[in-house]
Amino acid sequence: MLRRTQAGLHHAMNNESELAVVRRAYAKLIMATVCIADPRVEEAFATVRREDYLGPGPWPILRRGGYVNTPDADPVYVYDDVLVGIHPERGLNNGMPSYHAPLIYNARVTKGEHVVHVGAGVGYYSAILHYLVGDTGKLTAIEFDTALAIRARQNLAKVSNAIVREGDGCTVSFDAADVIYVNAGATRPADQWLDQLKDGGRLILPMTARRTLSPSDAGPLSRHGAVFQIERKGSEFHARWISAVGVYPCEGGRDEVSEAALDVALTAGGWEKVTRLYRTDDLPEDQCWLRASGWALAYR
Repeated sequence: MLRRTQAGLHHAMNNESELAVVRRAYAKLIMATVCIADPRVEEAFATVRREDYLGPGPWPILRRGGYVNTPDADPVYVYDDVLVGIHPERGLNNGMPSYHAPLIYNARVTKGEHVVHVGAGVGYYSAILHYLVGDTGKLTAIEFDTALAIRARQNLAKVSNAIVREGDGCTVSFDAADVIYVNAGATRPADQWLDQLKDGGRLILPMTARRTLSPSDAGPLSRHGAVFQIERKGSEFHARWISAVGVYPCEGGRDEVSEAALDVALTAGGWEKVTRLYRTDDLPEDQCWLRASGWALAYR
């Protein structure tokens, strides 16, 4: 019996050391895929155990033809640039690492900061953000879905200086933040996000609009969008485009007027020229990439 126990322990230790190598390779692959060299972000992806946030395997991986379960519960399968289903019947996934890595890089998270993660899901990317702020920092994770909020709270219970709040990320109160990382598609920046952003703070903001696809496309509806980094400088908000995006909608962060204006702007292009966000709509039309009720994204 002792020999069997020792053999089992030896196998587990070997398996964990092998997984550490897999995680390191995974982190390097993700960073190379998005052409980013940032040792701290790479270390975060190499350290945080993705399988700890996904529930017991096998896990549903989204492939071109739909979800396919991993052959077994070996965590090696989740260390790839893949979407892992957390609510497959609703199309909810633990997001694509190559989508999050450049956004986290552009958030410029540093030790000791307060990060607010809106749309935390099961908490995997919350944990990566927490790794970057360290034990001297603070993480506030907000999740609208009750079941996911419960899972995130359980998953992040072992993380110091982290709280999980259930509710609408546009209205749930939180302390002033250095970084607000939104992980769902809004049609406009919530007032609270801008109000609670510290001077020098960064807001990562995905904005999406619904559009009808052509019959040749895979489905009847999709979303197209853009992610912007908004940085507060005193009373001004500087803006720059980071990437394209198609992401699950942000509950509470959408209105029809802003969505219509966003759809027109996305269809016209020119997002890469945006430099400012204004909390007013009285700017000249030729100065604006997008102008909606009470706000605008402008070229200067």
